[in-house]
Amino acid sequence: MGVATRYSNPEFKFTDMSTNFQGLFVGLTTLDLIYLTTRLPNNNEKIVALQQTIAAGGPATNAAVTFNCLGSKAKLLSIIGSHPLSNLIRSDLEEYAVEFIDLEPDKSQSSPVSSIFITESTGERAVVSINASKSQARLAQIPKDILSGINIVLIDGHQLEISREIAQQAQAQNIPIVLDGGSWKPGLELVLPFIDYAICSADFFPPNCHKQKEVFNYLKTQQIPHIAITNGARDIQYLSKNKQGRVAINQVKVVDTVGAGDIFHGAFCHYILQQNFIKALDSAAKVASFSCQHFGTRQIHHLFKNN
Repeated sequence: MGVATRYSNPEFKFTDMSTNFQGLFVGLTTLDLIYLTTRLPNNNEKIVALQQTIAAGGPATNAAVTFNCLGSKAKLLSIIGSHPLSNLIRSDLEEYAVEFIDLEPDKSQSSPVSSIFITESTGERAVVSINASKSQARLAQIPKDILSGINIVLIDGHQLEISREIAQQAQAQNIPIVLDGGSWKPGLELVLPFIDYAICSADFFPPNCHKQKEVFNYLKTQQIPHIAITNGARDIQYLSKNKQGRVAINQVKVVDTVGAGDIFHGAFCHYILQQNFIKALDSAAKVASFSCQHFGTRQIHHLFKNN
């Protein structure tokens, strides 16, 4: 690794950066029920929430909404289905102009639902959810020419067979591929050789990795040229073509951390098409910090609209 450097850009401003870029976001879609509370309930206790909001969620989905909010055009590839709850998801995506392709439109079972509790004093979250492990799409369900006009692909690891196939196609067409590494998922090792940008959380630990240095080394052996590990309000650590460094995080009053990582990834996909790796990390971090100052995962849309 090269000499460690620390990067920060305090002059960042939210300006109109509308583009003709199109991104494909592959992965999980949930219905998120988000509550702001003074504290978590105890066993056998009911409490009254201060606020609540309902929105489509999931790493790829929130990233796609953010990508759109910043002025690019997102296409979401996921399973939504035909259950009555799916109508809430569709309505939310339509409101934020996210084009979506349903890999299983006739699925009658409920979409995964996440119940999320935000503690008012800290902005910390507690989540109960179901992932996509029981809802895996088949390769035959991938639309033809799915990558037509696409400039970047994000994979969140929740639809691994689909993701591997699309990653192979994207690599063959020189389309950059971003991994949202929220946590390690078995089978992800088959996708890693195609990844250009691995943006992982501090909870991402591949097999036999217990420290962040080991994670960097593991991902480097997969020939991934650009790697970053986020860690909440702490500096982002990165390794970019043997250059090691840190990106400072703006310290803000945190109201809600739900979806901050997803928002970071969506912003990164937008900025990496216009900036170098380090600047894109910095810009994405500032967008995520901005979102943490407001309740819910959709306020960022209205905030950017007014800036």
